[in-house]
Amino acid sequence: MTDETLPLNLGEQLMEQFLTTRRTLDPADVPVLAQQYAQTLGIGVSTVYLADIQQNHLFALGGGAALPIEGTLAGWTYRTGGLRVAESDDGKLLAWFPLVDGAERLGVLGVRAAALDNAAVRRCRLLAAMLAMVITSKRDTSDSYARGTRVETMSLPAEMLRAFLPLRTVCNGQVISTAVLEPAYDLGGDAFDHSLAAGVLHAAVLDAMGHDLASGLTAAVALAACRNARRNGADLPDLVDTIDDALQRWFPDRFATGIFARLDLATGTLHWSNCGHPPPLLIRGHEVVADALTRTAEPPLGLSGLSGGPRAVHTFSLRPGDRILLYTDGVIEAKGTNHEMFGLERFADFVIRATAAGEAAPEALRRLIHALLENQDSTLTDDATIMMIEWQPSDLPASDPDRLP
Repeated sequence: MTDETLPLNLGEQLMEQFLTTRRTLDPADVPVLAQQYAQTLGIGVSTVYLADIQQNHLFALGGGAALPIEGTLAGWTYRTGGLRVAESDDGKLLAWFPLVDGAERLGVLGVRAAALDNAAVRRCRLLAAMLAMVITSKRDTSDSYARGTRVETMSLPAEMLRAFLPLRTVCNGQVISTAVLEPAYDLGGDAFDHSLAAGVLHAAVLDAMGHDLASGLTAAVALAACRNARRNGADLPDLVDTIDDALQRWFPDRFATGIFARLDLATGTLHWSNCGHPPPLLIRGHEVVADALTRTAEPPLGLSGLSGGPRAVHTFSLRPGDRILLYTDGVIEAKGTNHEMFGLERFADFVIRATAAGEAAPEALRRLIHALLENQDSTLTDDATIMMIEWQPSDLPASDPDRLP
């Protein structure tokens, strides 16, 4: 019998079906697909949940009650990326598996089964991984997921800006970069970008003046100019000049502040240019390294005539485990109901405590932005964007993710 005539095993059959089906799959049919695979694999009844844009709730695809991320087993799985299993009222097991695309947290997969052994857990993880691929490939070509997870009406500037933003989190074995942005449904001019290519992390945080559609357009043009220059191989000074030229041409009465950074992943060498923006913050161990990344800021983007020469680029050598925080002034200047600003000290202290507690960077930022909203009584008067970059080149020993705890 030749290789071509060998019968397909179950795993190969499912993979072949998956690759064939996903091309024409209606995104609304993902719950049906998940249940079909669960039955074929003999792992019970499955339900797919996706997180809302503010990461407060998990919404069941296909309808059903939403689950809060705080205080539930499903939420614990979303927050930590770990498996949770509990016995339901009918005596069956209810297991929660993370839906993750790379490092981007999408939601969770809930499975109800009579029993779960290590083989079943492995199959559930396979199903969750395949579903994450389907959801990621389909969410930009359909409104199903956005409509199913929104809790408010989104403003036009916010809709436009969010169409330009990358995934919240990108990573590889040497670095993770993650970001959050509020107010989620009413953005004005904040934006961020990060990308991994050829051993380098490229990162940017932007804050366009004002809080209207023109602000969003300014940020969108600046973001597009940044990517265009980067993809054409420009170095940091030329990249900033490209953004300056674009804003002066298309929005001569507008400006934006921003930080543009490049991190060499092999050496930990950080290069950055600060255009009228709050300086980056360096957290090493469990403390802030005061003024480590504070340099004289260049004029804002769109006002290059004030600089009097090429933009300055700064350099700093990171140590493994260092965390860098890029943020807009809406974070530290946010005022609570008592008119007290959130402040840089409270901002840094929150991240330090999260680091000490062992929280992953995406979860630390999720909790931090929620703390900011709670301080503001859930209403921000200015955009607030936070990006955290953690350089960790050392390889940690991996445990078996498929073994039941």
